Amino acid sequence: MAFLPNHARGGIPIALPDPARFARLTDGRTIDERAESGRQARAAVPRSAHGDWSPAPDRRSAVDLLDEQNADRIPWLVPIRHGRMLASAFAFYRGAARVMAADLATTTSTGLRVQMDGDAHLANFGTYASPERQLVFDANDFDETLPGPFEWDLKRLAASVAILGRERDIPRREVNDMVAFAVATYRQGIARFAQMPVLELWYRYLSLDAFERGEYGPVGKRGKRVLGEVAHSAYGHDHLQALRKLTEEVDGKLRIRHSPPLLLSLRDLDVGQDPDAIADAAIATFEAYADTLHDDTRSVLERFRPLDIGIKVVGVGSVGTRCLVLLMEGHPRDDPLFLQIKEATTSVYEEFLEPSPYDHHGRRVVEGQRLAQSVNDIFLGWTTGPEGRHFYVRQLRDWKFSVDLATVPVDELRNYAALCAWTLARGHARSGDAVAIDAYVGPNDRLDRAISAFAQDYADLNAKDYEAFRAAVHDGRLEAAPDH
Repeated sequence: MAFLPNHARGGIPIALPDPARFARLTDGRTIDERAESGRQARAAVPRSAHGDWSPAPDRRSAVDLLDEQNADRIPWLVPIRHGRMLASAFAFYRGAARVMAADLATTTSTGLRVQMDGDAHLANFGTYASPERQLVFDANDFDETLPGPFEWDLKRLAASVAILGRERDIPRREVNDMVAFAVATYRQGIARFAQMPVLELWYRYLSLDAFERGEYGPVGKRGKRVLGEVAHSAYGHDHLQALRKLTEEVDGKLRIRHSPPLLLSLRDLDVGQDPDAIADAAIATFEAYADTLHDDTRSVLERFRPLDIGIKVVGVGSVGTRCLVLLMEGHPRDDPLFLQIKEATTSVYEEFLEPSPYDHHGRRVVEGQRLAQSVNDIFLGWTTGPEGRHFYVRQLRDWKFSVDLATVPVDELRNYAALCAWTLARGHARSGDAVAIDAYVGPNDRLDRAISAFAQDYADLNAKDYEAFRAAVHDGRLEAAPDH
């Protein structure tokens, strides 16, 4: 036991515990030891092994896997989910996270774990507002988040680039270069984050202001114009815009607009239950959610009063799960708050990895998002609803905006894919061991080439699955309906 000199604290001796005892509370390994674990993982699973993949002989039908997911979804919304997935091979891929989870489970694993985004395709990145009112770019969907191998996230992102590139009729060689560039950006990002001081990494986020200033590389006139267009669109996606689009005035009171099948007011639905019982359940659910917030955020929430609640259909893969929107009001009229109350079910990866450390799936989503995302929505929380269903809560619209992947110019698509890869690397560095991952991926392009090969192979497989899905709809096994 060591002591500071008496004069260091007014003559009072201060005991300093043995640093080795702290190792039980922290990682405890040196930088060299962490790097060695990455090199050992590379020896066990060479980087080239990620490109040597083919579907398992006993692979289950993608249609079967998707149809099983429908069992616990709202029946009249399932055809809308199928209709959205029919739009294209990329739309199908967006809704087929469970299918890819089953395929990734057959691949070699590095064992280098991060908090996986879980559904890291190109359409699940975008802008939103930070609490400091900065426009931030990050991953924005964590429904499937779970601790798992870093490369599973990277492969899902890479495959999405390949699938979208084919959909845009980009030549295969250019698509391959685009995927390799994204993986190289991930690798270079990890190398940078591995050297970054811990707190600097933790505070690091990508704001559009910093991007425009050139902090992440030179931005030409065209780039600044694109950033300006993104910012203009994002700023328009706010609570006031939601107020105009999602509400109507009835007898002098604001309420959720009833516009089936995508937006429905619970007031106009015959749910076969006593309205007072529904109100009591809603109050209990909301109170449980408020208990998961920080005290200061709860104080802000208490300044709003609830006006109405409805059902809103969102996304592709999420269609059919229970998703509610709560309209609240601060000052009369132009001071709304919209909260999205979204059902959280078992992550598709829990079939193949260790189950979540949290027994509440809403909390699984929230804690995963808080860990991997650079800055978070202050209203992020979780609750349990009727029938014991798990939900998480977030703001519905707070400068949330996603790039239109169907129209972005091809050269900008290449840069956008790289930006998503850099963002994914930062999330992995926050939640995993960037030093070990950096030692694994190395400074050359072996991983880039391997995952590019995987992405092309998986794009081939996804195309076959998509055709099987279309056939199942055509044959009547699966029902599909337009969402209008």
